[in-house]
Amino acid sequence: MRVLGVDPGLTRCGLGVVDGGAGRTVRCVAVGVVRTPADVPVERRLLAVGDAVEEWIGTHRPDVVAVERVFSQQNVRTVMGTAQAAGVVALLAARAGLPVAFHTPSEVKAAVTGEGRAGKDQVTTMVTRLLGLAERPRPADAADALALAICHCWRAPMLDRMASAQARAAALARAHRRRLAEAAKGRT
Repeated sequence: MRVLGVDPGLTRCGLGVVDGGAGRTVRCVAVGVVRTPADVPVERRLLAVGDAVEEWIGTHRPDVVAVERVFSQQNVRTVMGTAQAAGVVALLAARAGLPVAFHTPSEVKAAVTGEGRAGKDQVTTMVTRLLGLAERPRPADAADALALAICHCWRAPMLDRMASAQARAAALARAHRRRLAEAAKGRT
Protein backbone atom coordinates (compact mmCIF):
# COMPACT_ATOMS: atom_id res chain seq x y z
CA MET A 1 0.00 0.00 0.00
CA ARG A 2 1.33 3.42 -0.92
CA VAL A 3 0.25 6.25 1.39
CA LEU A 4 0.61 9.99 0.90
CA GLY A 5 0.78 11.50 4.39
CA VAL A 6 -0.07 15.18 4.71
CA ASP A 7 0.60 17.36 7.74
CA PRO A 8 -1.63 20.28 6.67
CA GLY A 9 -0.70 23.88 7.19
CA LEU A 10 -0.52 27.18 5.37
CA THR A 11 3.00 28.25 6.32
CA ARG A 12 4.42 24.74 6.04
CA CYS A 13 2.52 21.71 4.70
CA GLY A 14 4.42 18.47 5.16
CA LEU A 15 4.18 15.78 2.47
CA GLY A 16 5.50 12.24 2.74
CA VAL A 17 5.00 9.10 0.69
CA VAL A 18 5.55 5.69 2.29
CA ASP A 19 5.17 2.20 0.90
CA GLY A 20 3.85 -0.31 3.43
CA GLY A 21 4.75 -3.96 2.96
CA ALA A 22 4.13 -7.24 4.71
CA GLY A 23 3.88 -6.96 8.46
CA ARG A 24 5.15 -3.61 9.62
CA THR A 25 7.73 -2.96 6.92
CA VAL A 26 7.70 0.59 5.62
CA ARG A 27 9.86 2.39 3.07
CA CYS A 28 10.19 6.10 2.38
CA VAL A 29 9.45 7.04 -1.22
CA ALA A 30 9.53 10.84 -0.97
CA VAL A 31 9.34 13.63 1.59
CA GLY A 32 9.02 17.39 1.32
CA VAL A 33 7.39 20.56 2.54
CA VAL A 34 5.29 23.17 0.73
CA ARG A 35 6.01 26.63 2.10
CA THR A 36 3.86 29.70 1.57
CA PRO A 37 4.64 33.23 2.79
CA ALA A 38 2.35 34.71 5.44
CA ASP A 39 2.00 37.97 3.52
CA VAL A 40 0.32 36.27 0.54
CA PRO A 41 -3.52 36.17 0.46
CA VAL A 42 -4.93 32.94 1.92
CA GLU A 43 -6.53 31.85 -1.37
CA ARG A 44 -3.12 32.02 -3.10
CA ARG A 45 -1.53 30.05 -0.27
CA LEU A 46 -4.23 27.36 -0.52
CA LEU A 47 -3.72 27.26 -4.28
CA ALA A 48 0.01 26.68 -3.80
CA VAL A 49 -0.68 23.83 -1.33
CA GLY A 50 -3.26 22.37 -3.71
CA ASP A 51 -0.94 22.55 -6.71
CA ALA A 52 1.78 20.72 -4.78
CA VAL A 53 -0.61 18.02 -3.53
CA GLU A 54 -1.95 17.47 -7.06
CA GLU A 55 1.60 17.12 -8.34
CA TRP A 56 2.49 14.62 -5.59
CA ILE A 57 -0.65 12.58 -6.28
CA GLY A 58 0.17 12.51 -10.00
CA THR A 59 3.84 11.70 -9.50
CA HIS A 60 3.65 9.15 -6.67
CA ARG A 61 0.24 7.54 -7.36
CA PRO A 62 -0.73 6.78 -3.75
CA ASP A 63 -3.49 4.30 -2.88
CA VAL A 64 -4.75 6.49 -0.04
CA VAL A 65 -4.14 9.93 1.45
CA ALA A 66 -3.67 10.17 5.24
CA VAL A 67 -4.26 13.63 6.70
CA GLU A 68 -3.78 14.87 10.23
CA ARG A 69 -7.16 15.54 11.81
CA VAL A 70 -7.41 19.17 12.86
CA PHE A 71 -7.70 19.64 16.59
CA SER A 72 -8.45 22.69 18.68
CA GLN A 73 -5.51 24.94 19.32
CA GLN A 74 -5.12 28.19 21.22
CA ASN A 75 -4.53 30.22 18.04
CA VAL A 76 -7.78 30.32 16.04
CA ARG A 77 -6.00 31.67 12.95
CA THR A 78 -3.62 28.72 12.96
CA VAL A 79 -6.38 26.14 13.32
CA MET A 80 -8.41 27.82 10.56
CA GLY A 81 -5.47 27.73 8.15
CA THR A 82 -4.76 24.11 9.05
CA ALA A 83 -8.41 23.16 8.52
CA GLN A 84 -8.54 24.99 5.19
CA ALA A 85 -5.38 23.24 3.97
CA ALA A 86 -6.75 19.86 5.13
CA GLY A 87 -9.97 20.55 3.23
CA VAL A 88 -8.08 21.32 0.04
CA VAL A 89 -6.10 18.08 0.41
CA ALA A 90 -9.25 16.02 1.01
CA LEU A 91 -10.97 17.61 -1.99
CA LEU A 92 -8.04 16.91 -4.33
CA ALA A 93 -7.74 13.32 -3.09
CA ALA A 94 -11.47 12.76 -3.67
CA ARG A 95 -11.21 14.33 -7.11
CA ALA A 96 -8.41 11.85 -7.89
CA GLY A 97 -10.63 8.99 -6.70
CA LEU A 98 -8.53 8.31 -3.61
CA PRO A 99 -9.83 7.49 -0.15
CA VAL A 100 -8.89 9.91 2.61
CA ALA A 101 -8.12 8.80 6.16
CA PHE A 102 -7.91 11.27 9.01
CA HIS A 103 -5.74 10.45 12.02
CA THR A 104 -5.44 12.46 15.23
CA PRO A 105 -2.01 13.62 16.38
CA SER A 106 -2.19 11.28 19.39
CA GLU A 107 -3.02 8.28 17.14
CA VAL A 108 -0.02 9.06 14.97
CA LYS A 109 2.33 9.55 17.92
CA ALA A 110 1.12 6.33 19.57
CA ALA A 111 1.54 4.35 16.35
CA VAL A 112 5.06 5.60 15.68
CA THR A 113 6.51 6.00 19.18
CA GLY A 114 4.21 3.95 21.41
CA GLU A 115 3.29 7.10 23.36
CA GLY A 116 0.31 9.29 22.40
CA ARG A 117 1.86 12.38 23.97
CA ALA A 118 5.34 12.04 22.45
CA GLY A 119 7.16 15.22 21.49
CA LYS A 120 8.11 16.27 17.97
CA ASP A 121 11.75 15.27 18.51
CA GLN A 122 10.72 11.77 19.60
CA VAL A 123 8.45 11.40 16.54
CA THR A 124 11.23 12.57 14.20
CA THR A 125 13.72 10.16 15.82
CA MET A 126 11.37 7.19 15.43
CA VAL A 127 10.41 8.09 11.84
CA THR A 128 14.11 8.28 10.97
CA ARG A 129 14.74 4.90 12.59
CA LEU A 130 11.64 3.13 11.22
CA LEU A 131 12.33 4.25 7.66
CA GLY A 132 16.09 3.70 7.90
CA LEU A 133 16.79 7.27 6.78
CA ALA A 134 20.36 8.54 6.66
CA GLU A 135 19.30 11.86 8.18
CA ARG A 136 16.36 13.26 10.09
CA PRO A 137 13.59 14.75 7.96
CA ARG A 138 13.41 18.51 8.46
CA PRO A 139 11.43 20.51 9.32
CA ALA A 140 9.20 18.63 11.77
CA ASP A 141 6.27 18.98 9.33
CA ALA A 142 8.07 16.64 6.92
CA ALA A 143 8.66 14.07 9.68
CA ASP A 144 5.01 14.42 10.76
CA ALA A 145 3.83 13.71 7.20
CA LEU A 146 5.92 10.52 7.12
CA ALA A 147 4.60 9.58 10.57
CA LEU A 148 1.02 9.98 9.27
CA ALA A 149 1.78 7.68 6.35
CA ILE A 150 3.40 5.07 8.63
CA CYS A 151 0.47 5.28 11.04
CA HIS A 152 -1.97 4.62 8.23
CA CYS A 153 0.07 1.70 6.86
CA TRP A 154 -0.08 0.07 10.27
CA ARG A 155 -3.65 1.01 11.29
CA ALA A 156 -5.49 0.48 7.98
CA PRO A 157 -5.56 -3.35 8.11
CA MET A 158 -6.97 -3.25 11.65
CA LEU A 159 -9.51 -0.56 10.73
CA ASP A 160 -10.59 -2.61 7.70
CA ARG A 161 -11.06 -5.73 9.88
CA MET A 162 -13.08 -3.71 12.39
CA ALA A 163 -15.32 -2.24 9.67
CA SER A 164 -15.84 -5.71 8.20
CA ALA A 165 -16.74 -7.13 11.63
CA GLN A 166 -19.16 -4.25 12.25
CA ALA A 167 -20.82 -4.85 8.87
CA ARG A 168 -21.18 -8.58 9.63
CA ALA A 169 -22.62 -7.82 13.08
CA ALA A 170 -25.11 -5.35 11.57
CA ALA A 171 -26.19 -7.93 8.95
CA LEU A 172 -26.65 -10.58 11.65
CA ALA A 173 -28.67 -8.15 13.78
CA ARG A 174 -30.95 -7.30 10.80
CA ALA A 175 -31.48 -11.01 10.07
CA HIS A 176 -32.26 -11.69 13.73
CA ARG A 177 -34.79 -8.82 13.90
CA ARG A 178 -36.42 -10.10 10.69
CA ARG A 179 -36.74 -13.62 12.14
CA LEU A 180 -38.22 -12.21 15.36
CA ALA A 181 -40.74 -10.17 13.37
CA GLU A 182 -41.70 -13.23 11.29
CA ALA A 183 -42.06 -15.32 14.45
CA ALA A 184 -44.23 -12.65 16.05
CA LYS A 185 -46.48 -12.57 12.94
CA GLY A 186 -46.82 -16.35 13.07
CA ARG A 187 -48.17 -16.19 16.65
CA THR A 188 -50.96 -13.75 15.83
